[in-house]
Amino acid sequence: MSDTVEARLLALEELAAHQAETIEDLSAQLAQQWRLIERLQQRFGDMADRFEDIEDQTRAAQPTQKPPHW
Repeated sequence: MSDTVEARLLALEELAAHQAETIEDLSAQLAQQWRLIERLQQRFGDMADRFEDIEDQTRAAQPTQKPPHW
């Protein structure tokens, strides 16, 4: 094999190795972000449930009254 072909092959192998590392890094970041999204969705759902409970309690506690101008 000539030196040029060998140098090109080595460059391609290095490029493939760097790309594989980049893909692994991106995959790890994606997995981490997905876990964060799931955690935030859970917290949002919990907060929405709490808000609905508070809203229901507030509506039940206030009697319906006619405005003072009636």
